[in-house]
Amino acid sequence: MKTLTLTLSLCATATLFSGCGSVADALSNLDNNQSIQQVAQADTLETQQNAQAGNRPNRNDVSQTQPRFEQANNQQRPPNNQGRRPNNNQNIANDINTTANFNVQGNQQNIPLVTTQNDAQVSDKISLGEALFNDTTLSASRTTSCASCHNPQEAFIDSRENAIIGASLGDDTLSLGDRNAPMVTYTAFIPSFTQTTNANNNNRPNNANRPNNANNNTNQRTRYSGGQFWDGRSSTLEDQAKGPFLNPIEMQMPDEASVIARVSENSNYVSSMQALYGEDIFSSSTNAFNAIADAIATFERSSTLSTFDSKFDRARRGDIQLSQQEQEGQRLFRQNRCTSCHDDRTRNNQASLFTNFRYENIGVPKNSELRALNGVSSTFIDHGLLDNPEVTDNRQDGRFRVPSLRNVAVTAPYTHNGSFKDLKTMVHFYNTRDVEGALNPQTNQPWEDSEVRNNRVGGARVGNLNLSSEEEDAIVAFLKTLTDARYESLVD
Repeated sequence: MKTLTLTLSLCATATLFSGCGSVADALSNLDNNQSIQQVAQADTLETQQNAQAGNRPNRNDVSQTQPRFEQANNQQRPPNNQGRRPNNNQNIANDINTTANFNVQGNQQNIPLVTTQNDAQVSDKISLGEALFNDTTLSASRTTSCASCHNPQEAFIDSRENAIIGASLGDDTLSLGDRNAPMVTYTAFIPSFTQTTNANNNNRPNNANRPNNANNNTNQRTRYSGGQFWDGRSSTLEDQAKGPFLNPIEMQMPDEASVIARVSENSNYVSSMQALYGEDIFSSSTNAFNAIADAIATFERSSTLSTFDSKFDRARRGDIQLSQQEQEGQRLFRQNRCTSCHDDRTRNNQASLFTNFRYENIGVPKNSELRALNGVSSTFIDHGLLDNPEVTDNRQDGRFRVPSLRNVAVTAPYTHNGSFKDLKTMVHFYNTRDVEGALNPQTNQPWEDSEVRNNRVGGARVGNLNLSSEEEDAIVAFLKTLTDARYESLVD
């Protein structure tokens, strides 16, 4: 099949931020909008009353999680900037004939890693997905693309100036979510959302402040792994790719048909989708929207986003040698059991991914700076995995999916809410979270309390590792070796 040439519509940062110097400037209009303030105050009061009554907010009820920003169509915004949970429509099958095997929790799973080498159809689908990923016309104001929050030139992070506070601005340059944009590189290897239940002899009491749940059987241990977004609520890349288009905090398109109409404006898209998915692909909105998501997911699975060519990889192959400080950092990384979550081993001939894909609560505090700007109530609690509609076990409260550490040195800010702005601060938090008198380098104040204290990782893994500043620096030096070769110039 002849490779199809697609027209990319790239979004320049200056275009997106036209007339908006900062988040504070952009949101200053909200401070002058009395009706929005009244709604926010009402939400805060309602949340406080719920807390006193022993009820936790339901993330699926927007009114309990975030101020209701007024819109012409009176739609309510979801609680964070990661897209609504998509409908479970049947995904279009991927034309993939290359898979890499990776052992996940002892179960053999085939994790697709597509290449463009031997399959012209997949190559064309990758090209289509890349074009859609970068196309700003697919947002309400035609100024925001997937790449706006995941810039391919900057390790697929939101590289816009204001994103360092921890969340991304929406298409209207006013809306601001409550979670940090997840990394995109190496997402090809994240398995589908999975629940595993095993016998557990270590009984753990239910949270006395939260309602008992019938699923909280203390004789069993339930583990969740995989899935997209920080809470795994989209099981696959295809499901995830649909969310941002329709999220009224992100790209703000009103419905699937509107997205398809924008795609149909581009004759190259039309011919490409008909060639890849059939001449009648546009006869069904559901099929056309699934095809758009499938193409984007195929691009995200491509070897372009999973290069495995970092300094760490080159050293493991014997091409180069890590410095003495980097080697010391790797030794400390292993000695302090960082590998229990960020596995650095090669499995089944698959290079290290530095994640076990599971969910943990490391005790991250609220991002007060972000909350002051996005209007989310100061009393709101992000329960992470427990807010996934498929999860009802209270012991999952406050857990978020363990991210890969590949490209970690160039993908700040860190954690699900972007609380930490640089890598040394992140390592220092792991080292001193529970140490009396330890200071947050960003604020020069003691560490704020964890947003969710229950189920926190502690002991020998997080909180009091007794590392010196020099040893922290060594770990940071090692983590920098996990940067893809094309992004090494971005380190520091």
